[in-house]
Amino acid sequence: MDFNLPRNLIVASHITGIYDVNRSTTLANNDFSLVTDWAKSIAELGLHGIIFHNNFSKATCKLHQSDHLHFIKVVYKPQFNPNVFRHFVYAEFLKQYAHLIKNIFFTDVSDVTALKNPFIEKLYLNNPTHIFCGDEPEILDNEWMQKHAEHLRSKIPNYAAYESDFKNETLLNCGIIGGNIAVIRPFIEELWAIHLQNNSDNDTLFTGDMGAFNYLVRTRYHQKVIHGSPVNTVFKSYTEDKSCWFKHK
Repeated sequence: MDFNLPRNLIVASHITGIYDVNRSTTLANNDFSLVTDWAKSIAELGLHGIIFHNNFSKATCKLHQSDHLHFIKVVYKPQFNPNVFRHFVYAEFLKQYAHLIKNIFFTDVSDVTALKNPFIEKLYLNNPTHIFCGDEPEILDNEWMQKHAEHLRSKIPNYAAYESDFKNETLLNCGIIGGNIAVIRPFIEELWAIHLQNNSDNDTLFTGDMGAFNYLVRTRYHQKVIHGSPVNTVFKSYTEDKSCWFKHK
């Protein structure tokens, strides 16, 4: 890296040139407008953001890089869809640089914006052993998740049992994941291990990222997760509730 790594980070991944099953399209390679709102929100709050990318030009990165935003180019691994590949990128990043980081959030980049600095909020500071994440106004046992989890259900022996045990719990959303580095580094490593072992041969129409995330949190971190307000606004409410840390759609 050609910059000093801040102790508190907001990190995102922007992989393009690959068909995006969530958006049913292929994202343009060098279109900064897709991440403008995220980048602007980070800078306005005086936070420090990193975008991992595979196709922004050097000129685009130079134009938009600042004290609050840096870019790191990665080589995409096509056996994993972009939603899953990002966890490989994050795991490798933390393996090398975790010792320099104190707090970190990983977020979606095209539909998430920062509303407050989470790292100074009392709820965050008082819960250094917890994972903070997004959620949705749904329970785990919903039609979309049933379809989404088809592949993982066929690969992970206790996946169906987990679905039954936690069917009435709130659906968690991996578009916002954060906490103290001592918690987040092993969590991301575990999450990537699930994908590496069980999701590299996924040829369904669903990415498996939400399934793996909810499975890991509920089976390993159920008593150590904080989600919903004030971490995130109501998913798909398209409102800027300034009492929340992040807006997710």
